[in-house]
Amino acid sequence: MAKQDKDLAESGAKVKLGTSDKVIRGFGYAFITFYTICCILPFLVIIGTSFTSEAMVRAEGVQIIPKDFSLEAYKMVTKSGGIWKSYLLTILMTAVGTSVGLSIISMTGYALQRKDFSFRNGISFFIYFTSLFQAGLAPYYLLMTQTYHLTDSYLAVLLPLLMSPWLIILMKNFVKAIPHEITESGKIDGAGDFRIFVSLILPMLKPALATIGLFLALSYWNEWYQSSLFLSSKVAVKPLQYMLYEIVNKNDMLRNSVAGQYINLADIPQETIKMANAVLATGPIVLLYPFVQKYFISGITVGAVKG
Repeated sequence: MAKQDKDLAESGAKVKLGTSDKVIRGFGYAFITFYTICCILPFLVIIGTSFTSEAMVRAEGVQIIPKDFSLEAYKMVTKSGGIWKSYLLTILMTAVGTSVGLSIISMTGYALQRKDFSFRNGISFFIYFTSLFQAGLAPYYLLMTQTYHLTDSYLAVLLPLLMSPWLIILMKNFVKAIPHEITESGKIDGAGDFRIFVSLILPMLKPALATIGLFLALSYWNEWYQSSLFLSSKVAVKPLQYMLYEIVNKNDMLRNSVAGQYINLADIPQETIKMANAVLATGPIVLLYPFVQKYFISGITVGAVKG
């Protein structure tokens, strides 16, 4: 019977589905389609509203298809020209931080799975412990400003996001899927530890590198909190998310400061500028996702099963 099923599958013949199978499959397709629409709809609302005039948004609310097309929100965001410098800075920090972070996390995860590494259990415990208990904001701020002297330094944004306990544990679970015999075979051939890691282990970690790399890239791209703590007005160019956050705040302050004067408040974008900021902030990272999607999905699956 099994042989007949195998021959049927290899021949490419279609298997007839029963009524119950068709109902379940149809329900599954309908649910996935509905869920997809629910996920895409907010993005369409953000894009459509960002290209709508502020007066139309105040009169009729958010829109998918703009009734009164306007680029005023984008003009206000980009008129200073500083946003392009912030884009370049964020892209540079994302590329450098993701590359360095992947290197550190992959080597750490590999070392913690080496059976000949005596201290792997103790170090793993300390890494896991820091994911449960933290000192708090005040000691962290004093450490960064008084001990490391990283005030108004991009390193204050770059270094804290290089690695996290959760990403190390995730990489450690990925490495579990690699047989230890591969490392032993490299040693027999006379390769050193670093050569074994680069030549034998890294090529087998592509799904893991894509998955964790995407997490790191998202962290750097969406970062604004560290910038708000350690980057003051003395810093000429600030990361993209924090700059967009300041633009929204300054726009709100402008509306409050001109209240009752001769400037028409309806001409100052408020809701549309928030939507334009969302489009500018999420656009590039959304376009990046399709290129790593297959590695990301397979990596999440492997990490979950092997954990």
